[in-house]
Amino acid sequence: MSRKKQFKAESKRLLDLMIHSIYTHKEIFLRELISNASDAIDKLYYRALSENLQDVNKDDLVIEVELDKDNRSITIRDNGIGMNKDEMEENLGTIAKSGSLAFKEKLAQEEGKSEDDVDIIGQFGVGFYSAFMVANRVEVTSKKYGETAAYRWSSNASDGYTIDETDKDQHGTEIVLYLKENSDEEEYDQFLSQYEIEGLIKKYSDYIRYPIRMEVEEQRKIETESEGEESQDAQPQYETVKEIKTMNSMVPLWKRPKKDITKEEYDEFYKDKFDDYQAPQKVIHTSVEGTVSFDALLFIPSKAPYNYYSQDYERGLQLYSRGVFIMDKAEELIPEYFRFVKGLVDSQDLSLNISREMLQHDRQLKVIASRIEKKIKSELVLMLKNDREEYEKFWNQFGLQIKFGVYNNYGMDKDKLMDLLMFYSSREQKLVTLDEYVNRMEEGSDSIYFMSGDSIDKIDKLPQCALVKEKGYEILYLVDNVDEFVMQTLGTYKEKKFKNISQGDLDLASDEEKQELAEKTEANKELLEALKEALGDQVKEVKISARLMDDPVCLSTEEGLSFEMEKVLSAMPEGNPYGMKAPRILEINPSHDIFKALQKVYEKNPDDVKDYAELLLQQALLIEGFPIDDPMEFSRKVCEFMVKASA
Repeated sequence: MSRKKQFKAESKRLLDLMIHSIYTHKEIFLRELISNASDAIDKLYYRALSENLQDVNKDDLVIEVELDKDNRSITIRDNGIGMNKDEMEENLGTIAKSGSLAFKEKLAQEEGKSEDDVDIIGQFGVGFYSAFMVANRVEVTSKKYGETAAYRWSSNASDGYTIDETDKDQHGTEIVLYLKENSDEEEYDQFLSQYEIEGLIKKYSDYIRYPIRMEVEEQRKIETESEGEESQDAQPQYETVKEIKTMNSMVPLWKRPKKDITKEEYDEFYKDKFDDYQAPQKVIHTSVEGTVSFDALLFIPSKAPYNYYSQDYERGLQLYSRGVFIMDKAEELIPEYFRFVKGLVDSQDLSLNISREMLQHDRQLKVIASRIEKKIKSELVLMLKNDREEYEKFWNQFGLQIKFGVYNNYGMDKDKLMDLLMFYSSREQKLVTLDEYVNRMEEGSDSIYFMSGDSIDKIDKLPQCALVKEKGYEILYLVDNVDEFVMQTLGTYKEKKFKNISQGDLDLASDEEKQELAEKTEANKELLEALKEALGDQVKEVKISARLMDDPVCLSTEEGLSFEMEKVLSAMPEGNPYGMKAPRILEINPSHDIFKALQKVYEKNPDDVKDYAELLLQQALLIEGFPIDDPMEFSRKVCEFMVKASA
């Protein structure tokens, strides 16, 4: 037996740090050891190709995982390049001394490539020591390819290590982890569960390019010769059988040529990977080469998840590095306005830290994120152009998110998203884009008209809409709370300004109509003043309307805060924090019979117009969707007027 050796002081400190701090999840140990086994096989396979070794067959290269509940041990075994005594001393006795890193440097030199172009997973030399997060003793038995001697490295981490000569038939490495005892904080027995280990292999190592095999137990129905004669009520009998199964799929779907992948394969992959029972609406499969190379497989769901607009929903793409799973929700890869996109990114160029759980630099992620964002945008633009029906399906599910994207972040992203926007139009009440609206505007028009409300039908019946439609102008109907904020953020589209038809002067009247309006205003100046005095500070002004056709009355306001924005602010959890209120302007239609009635009442007894003024204002408030202060009083006055009318 060889003398026990101690880890170097700095290595011992790093080992303690790694076991207790570097890795967030203890389950990572299996990913690290399988990745190291894959690297060892890579080294042997590369040597076989470069030296034309006839006794190395790629089909025979394999990683094995074995569970032993009696001895509470896990074994990871490979038939890769193996290690001799000196390499054990160098790679396992000195933490962060990586044979994979040296191999990567050597291979890069030989092939005339940069080190970033060489695909080796275990380049940091610390992943092996993650075993000590779950094991109190680790044994490594290895035999170098082409050599006769085998060696066993053994350590309990705290008391150094030993290296002894031993027997081993085949080249390669076998690592045995003897698990720690369970504690109140940790249940280490979970790693002896076949189900748990299957799940971890599937989660982290499904795309390791060599088969990962494990003996598994399964229940199999016992077939009997007389089974057909037995009663249908007889209970079937089962037996437990053991068999060796390959646990990983090896070839990632996103690494296969797109032309060889069927829609059914994409759909099944999406449903299985992202827990959706419906097939995705859109698949985006792309490979990018450049300063940062990566493959991306992205999906736009057919339906928004039930919690999509809640705080529980987490955005982000799955992140892989060389086929090894790194992170589940990398939110840096997807902008907030495309948070509905699910999928994954696999890059060979990521600079991971030593635990492979985090990135050392965010520059690479930013490059990837930028390319992904542009790709999603271009695919949506193509869908809008080439398959309008599909795009409208998408918009009905996720259009609100695009609108939030325009408004959020102080409008920084509005230019990226404005061409994706859709709104319902007064023309056939169908969805239109801003580009479509502008392209069919009358020559000389400079405004994109819009109106807000609770629903398309309600907006279409609002008094303010009638005249605008009569004049031949199209109106965008806004039904989401964020819509007016979007319009305010955009300001203009293709040099056309957005105009709320319930705000300010629409300037739709002809010169003749304007002259007639001015004359009526002057002739009824005293009546208008009396109505304003009767209503007090409930309104800023009472005026003859230039925006009404058949309806008797409506409310309008000045430029700035609109009625709809006031409602949104008031509906916030904390209420309208600053008491912001759009000034009310009561507009009366001079061509309506109600105005003639007002004139007669004012001529007979000016004081009587007060009740008319209150009733008209309350009608206008109800039309605009505002509550009235005293519904009972309103009802009483309506009844009184009905009685007077019948007298």
